[in-house]
Amino acid sequence: MLVLSSPSGAGKTTISRKLLEQEADLHMSVSVTTRPMRKGEVEGRDYYFVSRAQFDAMVDADELLEHATVFENSYGTPAAPVEATLNAGEDVLFDVDWQGAQQMRTRRRSDIASVFILPPSTEELARRLTTRGTDTPEVVAKRMAKAADEISHYGEYDYVVVNDDVDRCLAEVRAILHAERVRADRLPGLADFVGGLTEVYRAP
Repeated sequence: MLVLSSPSGAGKTTISRKLLEQEADLHMSVSVTTRPMRKGEVEGRDYYFVSRAQFDAMVDADELLEHATVFENSYGTPAAPVEATLNAGEDVLFDVDWQGAQQMRTRRRSDIASVFILPPSTEELARRLTTRGTDTPEVVAKRMAKAADEISHYGEYDYVVVNDDVDRCLAEVRAILHAERVRADRLPGLADFVGGLTEVYRAP
């Protein structure tokens, strides 16, 4: 379970998309949200768009690995598809905020590798938020005001990378993923394999 977090505009969505293009055994966890669908978004690919009542029912039924409310809209990660992918022996990528990452660590700490992506500067973060053209100036101001609080949680993550160059940042996140995949405690059947290697050799 590879968790990516960052303040809005720092680049985690771009890194996530590029990562999925290059890693065949990595699958994006699709969140549910109560916010309206934006132009160009697709149901089931970007999010599952649900009503407030539906979202609250999922929370009450403990169907979400994590959930949080950001800028008056709620987001959450359905547990069932994540479990199915992990049971199939493949990895899952999560694009969540620090609150979601915190909840996931509480529930599944041994399965998670978490990465916090930092912007190179506050000026660059403001520029990215402004030029992407998806938010009003008022929303951009809210996101910038919230960024300092989000960044303050960087110490709760296993890894921290600075996105001053997308390709370099992507390479660092891929290196983290590859290293985490070969951790001894994540290799099923390793003990039996090593046991076979350490048996005394008997010539035929």
